[in-house]
Amino acid sequence: MRHGKKFNHLGRTASHRAALLSNMASSLILHKRIQTTVAKAKELRKYVEPMITKSKTDSTNNRRVVFSYLQNKDAIKELFSIVSEKVANRPGGYTRIIKLGNRLGDNAEICFIELVDFNETMLAASAEKAGKTRRSRRGGAAKATEAAAPVATEEAPSAEVVEEAPAAEVVAEEAAPEVAEEAAPEAPATEESTEEKGEDA
Repeated sequence: MRHGKKFNHLGRTASHRAALLSNMASSLILHKRIQTTVAKAKELRKYVEPMITKSKTDSTNNRRVVFSYLQNKDAIKELFSIVSEKVANRPGGYTRIIKLGNRLGDNAEICFIELVDFNETMLAASAEKAGKTRRSRRGGAAKATEAAAPVATEEAPSAEVVEEAPAAEVVAEEAAPEVAEEAAPEAPATEESTEEKGEDA
């Protein structure tokens, strides 16, 4: 009975499964990306990531422990020299699974499993995206307009108040000439009346 055995046996005996994962881990370390089924890739991720974590500390004991699993001197050399330098600042999550669809023969789900820090295309895209988000003015402009809008509304009433005071003066000035004009026609009328009076006299 298999009570409590929750990992995927991959339809193999224990020795066959161990050999399979060991060979796949060595291939992944040497080639940085391999194509396999999704089920195998998920098991390989659990198998290889603890080894990559051990490679961050280059000691004789860690090399012996990893070699007991991989049994491949070239993979050990690559892991402890090149891979460990690349993943030095990454706290786990060293692999990525990219699904590719189903295989024609048996309809199995196929995927790539790769080391995250060795995919130059995705690293360049993420760096460019991060650069764009930092340099983008769209968000800053929107915030600037939002920030400027309340200031404009606050300034608008003061501008109106400033305009109202001269407007009152202008109205007073406009009213004054009208009063002067009203007074001016009266003066000629009085002159005419005095002329008329003089003629009568």
